[in-house]
This record gives sequence, C-alpha cells and structure tokens, in this order.
Amino acid sequence: MPPLAFSQTHGSSFERLGRRVQRLICSPHVQKVQVVDVLPEPSETLGDWSRLIEELEGTPGIRVDRLEAGAIRIGWREYIDAI
Repeated sequence: MPPLAFSQTHGSSFERLGRRVQRLICSPHVQKVQVVDVLPEPSETLGDWSRLIEELEGTPGIRVDRLEAGAIRIGWREYIDAI
C-alpha cells in the first residue's frame, strides 16, 4: 500500500484541545442554544487551557465565563442577537 499523502499525526496537545472544543460547539443542540460548558480533561495541560481561554476572549462576539472546577462557558448569543 502506498504511503498516505497527508500526515497521520494527532497534532499538538493544544490542537487536540481545540478540536475537542470545536466538536462540542458543532453539536446541533449547542448550535441551537449558542452556549456550551467545557470542563478540562485530566490529559489537558493548564498551559493549553490558558492559551485557549486567552484566544477565545480575544475573539469578537465570543463570551467566556469562568466556572467552578476550572470549567469555562463559551457563548455567542449576544453577538448574534446584536446583528
């Protein structure tokens, strides 16, 4: 079998975290309510979480609230309602 033309690596830990959050956001239920609570998994680093929160907070139209146990709530309804 010939080698694949694309990489089979799973990416960095930050990329994996980003893909996990993206999958949660893409859920039909989450798209309807326009908010999702995300709790860190044991395998995710504090550095990756800090970077994710920083990048989300810097994104126009996205609201990030810090919850108990290190969880975050990501919402975007206010932005949609303002349009």
